[in-house]
Amino acid sequence: MGVSFELNASLRQDKGKGASRRLRRDNKVPGVIYGGSSDPVSLMLDHDKVMHSLENEAFYSHILDINIDGKVEQAVLKDLQRHPYRLTVLHLDLLRVNENEKLRMHVPLHFIGADVAPGVKTSGGIVSHLIKDVEVSCLPKDLPEFIEADLSSMELNETLHLSDLKLASGVELVELSHGEGHDQPVVSIHLSRVAVEVDEVESEGEGEDAAAGEGETSSEE
Repeated sequence: MGVSFELNASLRQDKGKGASRRLRRDNKVPGVIYGGSSDPVSLMLDHDKVMHSLENEAFYSHILDINIDGKVEQAVLKDLQRHPYRLTVLHLDLLRVNENEKLRMHVPLHFIGADVAPGVKTSGGIVSHLIKDVEVSCLPKDLPEFIEADLSSMELNETLHLSDLKLASGVELVELSHGEGHDQPVVSIHLSRVAVEVDEVESEGEGEDAAAGEGETSSEE
């Protein structure tokens, strides 16, 4: 992983809705770190720094260094509560990681090769992204920032499924562990609805012209 993230946090003694509101007025974000062999700990973090980190896609699927009053713990972001209409983070849930225990995390998909896919380049198809992320199971050291979905060889009316994704060693897709019936589609290439309708109209028109031609031949006879 090419990037790293560190968040500075302080222990939070006051709890409850009133305390959380006071923290937010002071430009702080209430949070909690839990998991592992330690007890859950309530935290407060700088809101602006959290918001800046959230602008980076990798932050959501990365091992984070949480500096709690000088003691660093590694964790991942497990839950995030945002204000319904303001650009404000209301709460963070952080899960401690153990290098010897597997994680289950959602990681984003990066779609590549659409510009050279035969179904797009030569057949005029359009790409439909059916899912945007996948849940993986792996050790912390193997956690990918993203997984690539390669469309470069896809033809018209083809669909790429979960089982078609190329995974790094040590990384498993959680959905596929439930059986073949969970091999859901990821991306497909097909003609646009407008193009299909135009083709249908043209086909109907050709059929009518052919029928009219046959009628004229019969009358001449």
